[in-house]
Amino acid sequence: MNTAARNLKQLVYSLALPHGRMVGTKGHADAKAFLLDQFKTRRFAPYPEESFEIPYTRDQVRFTNLIGVVPGRNRRKKPVLIGAHYDSVIDAPCADDNAAAVAIALGVGSRLMESPPERDTIIAIFDAEEPPHYETGSMGSIRFYADQMQPPGVHAAVIMDLVGHDIEVPVSLIPGTPVNRFPSLQSQGIPIPRLRNLLFMTGAESHPALGSIVESTLIPSGLLPMLTPNRNVGDMSDHGVFRRNGVPYLFLSCGRWQHYHAPTDTPDRLNYAKVARIAKYVEGLVRILSESELPESSADETDTAEVEIRYLKKVFGPFFSVGLRMIGMDRLEGRDDLDELAGKLLQMGL
Repeated sequence: MNTAARNLKQLVYSLALPHGRMVGTKGHADAKAFLLDQFKTRRFAPYPEESFEIPYTRDQVRFTNLIGVVPGRNRRKKPVLIGAHYDSVIDAPCADDNAAAVAIALGVGSRLMESPPERDTIIAIFDAEEPPHYETGSMGSIRFYADQMQPPGVHAAVIMDLVGHDIEVPVSLIPGTPVNRFPSLQSQGIPIPRLRNLLFMTGAESHPALGSIVESTLIPSGLLPMLTPNRNVGDMSDHGVFRRNGVPYLFLSCGRWQHYHAPTDTPDRLNYAKVARIAKYVEGLVRILSESELPESSADETDTAEVEIRYLKKVFGPFFSVGLRMIGMDRLEGRDDLDELAGKLLQMGL
């Protein structure tokens, strides 16, 4: 395990404690204190006042978004935002959901501090993403956008959720597996070499320039990013408020897995080499976004089918045709085929 992976692992273990981070609990307060210390240690600048804490109250409950800034070379330009939520859905470690994403945001922030990008980068660690707050007025990203975001707004947002685990293929889809004789295997999944490294990304359709930005970003060896329109999965996380308000965004996730919202979502189950690759990839995306202009566009959504197919062929290389056959497809030539692929992956539980 390299140094970057070890550092990210240490952050996840520090956040993913047994008692969890549910809003209003001691674990939530402990996580907030730990993150504030990290913001100070990494020397982020406050946003916008002297404190990294931006509190808000809804229905007599107090919440806190934690917002810092990596100063860019040209502070007059709209900032890029890296976002992830820090609360947990249950009193359990919730390492994949969402300690790993928070660790990546902190790690990328430190890398950007060492070599500042063109624009400011906001490191936004949102509160209250999980139910019962999801998509309500108490959701941290919604409150940030409505009440806390400073002029001139956000150039583009990169949001992460569920980015710590290997992709597992259901045993029932693997030829020759005796699932009829062993029904318990139906619900089991196994990580298959190469496919385990998939990373799903939505939002390239949110601006005409994002497809080329994604294609020009260096992909770390061993990582397999896969583009799909957000409509195939919906607003699963904090990117929803940016999408609805026309802000260019990218949402990164490894999807749901068997430990989703369960006590078994523990730090020891994550793949920290993959987490480190995702961190390196996010840094690359942010740096290119920072250098790029994103002129206002009247299009609600750009058709990215050609970009998605080229990207898939690029990351899968000689395994492209084999992968298609594994999930029962023999071609990938346009939007209809891509939608079919997305449907099959969703049926697999990804």
